[in-house]
Amino acid sequence: MNDEILALILIFCARVIDVSLGTIRIILVSQGYRKIAPIMGFVEILIWLTAIGKALNNLSSIYSYLIYAGGFATGNYVGMLLESKLSLGFQSVRIITSEKVTALPMALKDEGLELSIVNGKGAKGDILIIYVVAQRRKVKKLINLVNEIEPHAIITVEDVRSHKTSFLGGKKFSEILSRQITKRK
Repeated sequence: MNDEILALILIFCARVIDVSLGTIRIILVSQGYRKIAPIMGFVEILIWLTAIGKALNNLSSIYSYLIYAGGFATGNYVGMLLESKLSLGFQSVRIITSEKVTALPMALKDEGLELSIVNGKGAKGDILIIYVVAQRRKVKKLINLVNEIEPHAIITVEDVRSHKTSFLGGKKFSEILSRQITKRK
């Protein structure tokens, strides 16, 4: 393998890594993770400088431009995949149901979720609004449970920037640990 091909491989790999880190860093910043995002930014820029340095040394090759752009595009995709696997942060789930008798609140509590319930009036009569703040990695399971018990429920999901533990229970070890690396106001 000659030096130009090796340089192109390095450019591509560096771009994939630095853009993946950048994608995750931006998501961390948007969710308020203030301690880890700057560290990721530092590493990201060091890798980017390596990639841009190699690309500038190979300006005579159109492949350098294509590989640089391809690494960027691939890095965005890889970053989104990594972020979805990490499922960082919390989400607020709002469940609206018009069922008169529902087992849903008990089922959610049985899953260890803390919730708030509000009785309301909808266009067609009485409704029940259930609010749950859950870790992102648990939201898919929560939605599946709701769909199983109340298939006609309206479900909305929103990202939570700030989260404070409930007054209902004690802190778990994972909550204490996550508070050490998680966001601060």
